[in-house]
Amino acid sequence: MPSLTGSSVTDVLETAPRRLAPPPLPTGRAAIFLDMDGVLAPLAPTPEAVVADPRRTATVTRLVAALGGRVAVLSGRTLDEIDRIADGASPAAAGVHGLTRRRANGDRIDIEAAPGVAAAEAELTAFAEDRSGLIVERKGVSVGLHYRAGPRHETDALAAARDIAERHGLRVQPGILVVELKTPGADKGTALTAFMQEAPFMGATPIMLGDDLTDEHAFAAAEALGGFGVLVGPPRETRARHGLADPDAVLDWLDRVSDTLEAEGDAA
Repeated sequence: MPSLTGSSVTDVLETAPRRLAPPPLPTGRAAIFLDMDGVLAPLAPTPEAVVADPRRTATVTRLVAALGGRVAVLSGRTLDEIDRIADGASPAAAGVHGLTRRRANGDRIDIEAAPGVAAAEAELTAFAEDRSGLIVERKGVSVGLHYRAGPRHETDALAAARDIAERHGLRVQPGILVVELKTPGADKGTALTAFMQEAPFMGATPIMLGDDLTDEHAFAAAEALGGFGVLVGPPRETRARHGLADPDAVLDWLDRVSDTLEAEGDAA
């Protein structure tokens, strides 16, 4: 499994293990957890460039109904951003890597931002000002530094992020061409585990679909609870046991899951 605090995300992603077999269609009671960027939606040069899509909305809405509400989006984005891109299709969601969470019944759980987030945001903004292609994303309980449009700054960006995080008591969360400084205390794995202790998820088999290093915590949590992870995108070292090629393949698989569950319901 890759280190989630390694010096270079690119180094991890350039490894090329064998491509994983597609996941089986779940039978019985399953719970499906979905990352947003790179899984439900294609990656884009900037966060705001990702928008709602009618097919995505229809697929997730149908899946929620077929699984009796046992679907949740686990994303690094805020809950508002999740709702904007998923068009409100998933009542259950966790944002900012688990730091904010909305139960299936609509109740919200928010972790208070660490005092160092504001100072880290100011320092990252100053760092990005004279480096073209860097984008600072403000999320309240965390702050992200995107370098997708300026990959040549990766080494300096990661070094600056580690230094700022250490001085302000924050956690470094590397991702694909992004590094985030976040309030300690939660991740996608803790969010998945919390959902699995609540209705309607309790007693189900968790399946987590993710593409990024941030999803490895959730892959491990799903496996610990008797389920598995699905890596979306190019092969790399991972805790996931199955794989899908891209967001289009994800939507195709989710539609097949709904087809199977609806057919089971018609036959009952």
